[in-house]
Amino acid sequence: MSTPNGVDPADPVSEADLHGYIDGALDDARRAEVEHYLQDHSSDAARVAAYAAQRDALRAALAEWGAAPIPARLNPHVMRQQRNVHRMGWAAAASIVLALGAGGSGGWVLRGQLAPQAANTISIMVQEAVANHVVYTADKRRPTELGAEQRDDLARWVSNRIQTPVAPPDLSDFGYHYIGGRLAATSHGPAGMFMYQNDKNVRMTVFVRPTHSTADKAMELVGGAGQIDGCAWIEKGVGYTVVAPVPPEELRKLAQQVHRMVDHRA
Repeated sequence: MSTPNGVDPADPVSEADLHGYIDGALDDARRAEVEHYLQDHSSDAARVAAYAAQRDALRAALAEWGAAPIPARLNPHVMRQQRNVHRMGWAAAASIVLALGAGGSGGWVLRGQLAPQAANTISIMVQEAVANHVVYTADKRRPTELGAEQRDDLARWVSNRIQTPVAPPDLSDFGYHYIGGRLAATSHGPAGMFMYQNDKNVRMTVFVRPTHSTADKAMELVGGAGQIDGCAWIEKGVGYTVVAPVPPEELRKLAQQVHRMVDHRA
């Protein structure tokens, strides 16, 4: 018989389950049990968020490199002929291994080396939101942790974790229907991500997290990774970012609608 948190006491959540949850390796039933467990165990939820943040940061930071063609200078035949290039290749590989081996901070150290430093809080918010958007919207099988039918559960979970009342806005008038969301992770702590999709299967996300800034910041359109931009603003100590692979003017209109709904709810 399951406990109130949905976990069978004869089969408690283990460390392997937590890592399997992060890696998306659990079946649907076990994943649901772990999700219930994390809602009632904030310390484990924080650890899972931190591990996921490191994974996502590394993926986002290395994605462009991974997709690029191998430079001619790294061709094995050329490397064998040019010992100095060979040594440089091994030195670069060793530095990456050392960075990865540095633990929880290693991923963020590596990320800082590969990506330019953000000029301000808005830019940081857009970088974080775009990185999560790219990772999760590309997942055709399980882009969200909680689906549309669990909207209220996710709103409570995210609100508790970021200590700010939030909920997915209704964007159906703009042709985007809510499909679910998740508790995301950033270098500044947990965040909420709400995902939408239109009839053309274009996915957009609304990213919400607290900020250290007490001053409101007007909406800005900031270039993100590749062809994806983010439209972000700060209001009452909470940062909002809307991300979608659409033209800038369309993105700004979507962000303005989210902004109006946030104001109305307040």
